[in-house]
Amino acid sequence: MTPEPASLCLGCWQNLHLPIPLRGPLSAPFRVFGIKPSRMNPNTCTICEMAFSKIMKARAVTIEATVMFADLRGYTELTQSLEQEALTSLLDTFYDDCAAAIWRYDGLLNKTIGDAVFAIFNFPVRRQDHAAEALRAAREIQKRFAAQHDQLAQTIGTSAADLGIGIGIDSGETNFGEFGQTHRDLTAIGTVVNRAARAQTVAKPGEILVTSAVRERTADMIRGDGRDYALKGFGMPVTLFSG
Repeated sequence: MTPEPASLCLGCWQNLHLPIPLRGPLSAPFRVFGIKPSRMNPNTCTICEMAFSKIMKARAVTIEATVMFADLRGYTELTQSLEQEALTSLLDTFYDDCAAAIWRYDGLLNKTIGDAVFAIFNFPVRRQDHAAEALRAAREIQKRFAAQHDQLAQTIGTSAADLGIGIGIDSGETNFGEFGQTHRDLTAIGTVVNRAARAQTVAKPGEILVTSAVRERTADMIRGDGRDYALKGFGMPVTLFSG
C-alpha cells in the first residue's frame, strides 16, 4: 500500500532499479524528456507505460495479476432523465473514488469505460499480496461511495436505491502488453479479465463478487459459502464469493 504520493517511480525502482523522481525539483529535468507521473497510476511514470516497446522489446508478457472491474449501476437510465451537469458530477465522483482507492493499493487504473473502470494489480508495481490489495481497494471504493451515497442521490434528484457500484475480481495468469497495430493499447487480456468482467455484471449495487482464486489468495478476508453463477461466455457455472 502506498498511502502518500511516492517521490520515486515505484515501477522503475522495482523492475529496473532506476531512481526516477516523480515530484520535487529533481523531477524537472526528467519532465523535459516527457518523463512524468503516469495517468494510470501517479506513483509510476511514463517510462513504465513504454516498457514493452522501448525497454523489454516485447509486445506482451504473461504475468500473475489480479483484475478488477467496477461499474456504476443505474447510470444508463439516469442519462435519459438527468441534466448533463448532474451526470458529469456523478461520474466525476465515481472515477475519483475508484482512482484514489486503486492507487492507494498500488493498482493500475488501466481504463475508464463509460460508467465502469478496469484496474490491474501486480504490474508494474509488484505486490505478493496483489489479490488482497485488489480486494482492499474494492472495499474502499464501496466505503467511499456509501459515505456520500444519500447526498449524491439527493443532489442529482434520483432514488437512493438506483445508485450503487457492482464490482468483480479475479486473479491468475493474464497477458499484459501492447495490443493492436495502428492503435496500440496497453492492457491485459485473457480468461481472468473476462471472468472478472462477467462477475461484475452479476454483482448487485454495493456488492463485491470474487472468484475462488481470489478467495484462496486472500486467506481469511473472505468468509462464507460461494454461489454458482452462469456467466456469459463460460460453459460451466463459476463459483463467486461475496467480498
